[in-house]
Amino acid sequence: MNYTAKMLRDDALKGKNIVVTGGGSGLGKAMTKYFLELGAKVAITSRNLEKLQNTAKELEGETGGTCLAVQCDVRHNDQVEAMRDQVIKEFGTVDILLNNAAGNFISPTERLSANAFDTIIDIVLKGTKNCTLAFGKHWIDTEYKNTVVLNIVTTYAWTGSAYVVPSATAKAGVLAMTRSLAVEWAKYGMRFNAIAPGPFPTKGAWDRLLPGDLKDKFDMKKQVPLARVGEHQELANLAAYLVSDFSAYVNGEVITIDGGEWLKGAGQFNLLEQIPEAMWDQLEAMIRAKKSK
Repeated sequence: MNYTAKMLRDDALKGKNIVVTGGGSGLGKAMTKYFLELGAKVAITSRNLEKLQNTAKELEGETGGTCLAVQCDVRHNDQVEAMRDQVIKEFGTVDILLNNAAGNFISPTERLSANAFDTIIDIVLKGTKNCTLAFGKHWIDTEYKNTVVLNIVTTYAWTGSAYVVPSATAKAGVLAMTRSLAVEWAKYGMRFNAIAPGPFPTKGAWDRLLPGDLKDKFDMKKQVPLARVGEHQELANLAAYLVSDFSAYVNGEVITIDGGEWLKGAGQFNLLEQIPEAMWDQLEAMIRAKKSK
């Protein structure tokens, strides 16, 4: 099976103008590249303009598409609105917003300062809110229809997770916003959906989450029933579908792409997979013995 193959036809996003926050590296870059290959124009944003410009130049060279680098700290509403206005000035319109900018780190919660907690909340939840309101209100005011907001959340957005409490808190808020606005703003021609990725290794994010040799000690593949981590193109395929017109009847959904990881963690007896076959034989014999009495 070639799960790294590209899914949609080459013109699937032709004529679409897309904004990707956090688009300079990692999964944001992977999704941006595929959007460009499918015919879209894409504006990528983050705080690091030099990195953005290098990424935009690289992706334009690889795809022949148009990639615009716009510096923006999504935590600040004035910068978000300025970014929106610059993209609209360059592209004329914006059809799709992909809220991908995020921050995270692992830590016992009692070790976190108030500022550390706020930093994650501000980037993930407040940043998503700033971008969503900036573009959403613009679309409402201009009566611009057939628009899409796609948010990147996480599988622990609905369960919570120890040691990443700021991220879990923020992502849960983003998921609630996604579902709420999918209903409220559908009348304005907007769709809202989310993707909850499992392990998709990226150098920057994984180095922060699992520094040093922790990556070797905590092998994410062992937590996934499919026994592998995700390929970036797999996530890009799903994102492209959800922002395309092919998914026009999908609204208010969160789609998990994690190889079954979170379900494995949620099942009360899933750890029984560690029991060897010989022990299962013994357990079965004991159960049968009790039934025969």
